Amino acid sequence: MNVGVLLFDDFETLDVFGPVEILGRLKEFYSIKFYSLNGGQVQNSHGISISTHPLGEINNELDIFLIPGGHGTRKEVDNVLLIDKIREVSKSSKFVFTVCTGSALLARTGLLDGKKATSNKRVFDWVITNGENVNWIRRSRWTVDGKYYTSSGVSAGMDMTLGFLSDTHGIEFARQVAFHIEYNWTEDKDNDNFYIPPIK
Repeated sequence: MNVGVLLFDDFETLDVFGPVEILGRLKEFYSIKFYSLNGGQVQNSHGISISTHPLGEINNELDIFLIPGGHGTRKEVDNVLLIDKIREVSKSSKFVFTVCTGSALLARTGLLDGKKATSNKRVFDWVITNGENVNWIRRSRWTVDGKYYTSSGVSAGMDMTLGFLSDTHGIEFARQVAFHIEYNWTEDKDNDNFYIPPIK
């Protein structure tokens, strides 16, 4: 499967490299490329700098389109050109993953309207302002609605990606991958340990 990872300034490191660590080691199944709106070097506040291809080079060829979160999403939700491109690529991709506040970017496209989604619990109230017609689920570690996989914050992207492997290759396959990276996979997508119920 061809995997396209969207990058923008101030993306969250683990949002990207958690799923990339998991999929990237399965070279017989997954091939990964990094993209940004215009291509070139993209950097985040952790000092990570990555060379990217322009999103315009994608020609209906992605099996998985991964949209991370991070502080950069606060700016990019208003980037009309980027949102339009995310919509275009997402429509043609077989699966779309969002991690953390990446769901705010996807919500801005309208493609999540009427669908289940989740996001980072600490900024959930901000995220939901970007998609008033989305069925936001605070409690979930990750959600699946058709081809759309959305996860809670940062490390939850790894749980979601392992969940996708379970859906695609079987749960024992996913457990073996988690074992090899020495990761305690949260297998229950519907319950996030970081969810705090509202005080009644």
